[in-house]
Amino acid sequence: MKRFGALASLVLAGGCASDAPLELPVAVEQPSPFMYPEALWDQGVEGQAVVMVHVTAEGTVDSVYVRATSGYEAMDSAAVAGARELRFRPGRRGEDAVDVWVRLPVRFSKSPPQPGADDEAEQGAGGAAL
Repeated sequence: MKRFGALASLVLAGGCASDAPLELPVAVEQPSPFMYPEALWDQGVEGQAVVMVHVTAEGTVDSVYVRATSGYEAMDSAAVAGARELRFRPGRRGEDAVDVWVRLPVRFSKSPPQPGADDEAEQGAGGAAL
């Protein structure tokens, strides 16, 4: 597998009941944990999987599942495996760290991301790049 940054942005998927605004988790700077499946890379296959990531109040990932498939099992599996390795500053509601589900699009592309090409990534609360 080839290691590349997966273009990913966090989008709120759930929260808790309170009047305080929810601050989304922010990915901690780290080398990209996403691995482009080598066979798909060699074939020039590109795609995007969308995974749901449960970020705990401690900033760890405890659950991941595929919300929208890329159409390639190896790509979906790579997105899930990479998302499990991410670490975050936890989401907050007021003074309290909270568990939060986030939607994480993971794009596998052989071309480097273009600045401004992904509005959602620019507006996201954090993420990883592939």
